[in-house]
Amino acid sequence: MNAQSILSGKKIAVLATDGFEFSELTSPRDALVAAGATVEVISPQDGSIRGWSGKDWADTVAVDKTLQNAKATDYDALVLPGGLINPDTLRQDEKAIRFIQAFFSDSANKPVAAICHGPWLLAEAGVLKGRKVTSYNSIKTDLKNAGAIWVDEPVVVDNGLVTSRTPDDLDAFNKKLLEEIREGRHTA
Repeated sequence: MNAQSILSGKKIAVLATDGFEFSELTSPRDALVAAGATVEVISPQDGSIRGWSGKDWADTVAVDKTLQNAKATDYDALVLPGGLINPDTLRQDEKAIRFIQAFFSDSANKPVAAICHGPWLLAEAGVLKGRKVTSYNSIKTDLKNAGAIWVDEPVVVDNGLVTSRTPDDLDAFNKKLLEEIREGRHTA
């Protein structure tokens, strides 16, 4: 099997809104597409969402489907990019939280990958108790308070959950993301 087909037939959701860290959405998306996956950007709003890079706004990314019209059952995995604004906005959206929780249900337990501030959404979704994770350093206390076992490592994998700290970790994050999606559904 060549690198361009290892994820052929897999459909991946990327949940984001305005203020996502540009590289944390585009780098995993591009790696997934290069591996043969179909990737859809899901957002509360339609049209496009605007990224953030460094200390200023970045380019926009087209939204493929609104959260209103997205069902977790249609996807094999979920990616949660960081940025400060993006997860802080999404964690206040009940539909976004229910969408995330559906990937962790006993009947689903699908791969989920979150980077930087993205794990904030996992804390809000209540899915971190006893899970080993990493994140951007400033939210480690929030994750610990949500029951996570937080470590300072470039990438952490815990039963299909992939987490990383910053854009500097994207190579390791993408590699583990592809590996976990290839493995598929996980059992506890």
